[in-house]
Amino acid sequence: MTGERALPVIAIFGPTGVGKTGVAVELADLLRRRGEDPVAINCDALQVYEGLEVLTGAPSAAERRRLEHRLLGFVPVSSDFSVGDYMPLAHAEVDAALAAGRAPIVVGGTGLYLRAALAELSLRKAPPESPDSELWSPETRHPTVIFGLDMDRARLYERIDARAAAIAAAGAAEEVRRAEALGPGRTARKALGFDEVLAGDLERMQRRSRNYARRQLTWMRKIPNLVRVDRTELDDAAAAARLLALLDRRGDATAAA
Repeated sequence: MTGERALPVIAIFGPTGVGKTGVAVELADLLRRRGEDPVAINCDALQVYEGLEVLTGAPSAAERRRLEHRLLGFVPVSSDFSVGDYMPLAHAEVDAALAAGRAPIVVGGTGLYLRAALAELSLRKAPPESPDSELWSPETRHPTVIFGLDMDRARLYERIDARAAAIAAAGAAEEVRRAEALGPGRTARKALGFDEVLAGDLERMQRRSRNYARRQLTWMRKIPNLVRVDRTELDDAAAAARLLALLDRRGDATAAA
């Protein structure tokens, strides 16, 4: 890294269809122009599975050529995999990136996996009477900036519906049939659209995706110190430039403190 200040860990969260991967890839290009060496660390619970790349909307080969992604497509679809399995792997990836002078970008849409990548979590359930779960404490293992991508609801739902149609058209049903033949594990079978693409029920897949996005937005509102970015009028490159400007502003404030 050529800059005088070390970057924090960068996290990009948001609902399905909001364009997290595209923004991360564009941000990586901007960081490289500054002499940084970015690497993405996946925090989507279902993109960890090998053979479900189309169904889960995993980064494309072209996107992975522009930005190295870790913890993608490495778990056999027949295996169960939990946040307890994920957390030490994510910690190791973040630590290795920082030790090598790289800029880790934790990106994905599973709130629990996001926190597991960034913090030391007790995986015990919080008491029912507790107003705040330990999962959403502001402490992170390293200095971190968490960006929450959002957009106008009508525009988001249009994108979600289009994304579901594109996934179905790209061969997701064939992918799921191959997974079925292997005997998918309990967690892999929870992938959004798994049953719907087999049944050819695009409308139900779109409806479930919109409902999932609403749950993700609820999780996003619980994240302490999250920096919300409305990207309704911003393409991927403009959204990435906004994130970089916000990072610079944070760095300037830190240097002045």
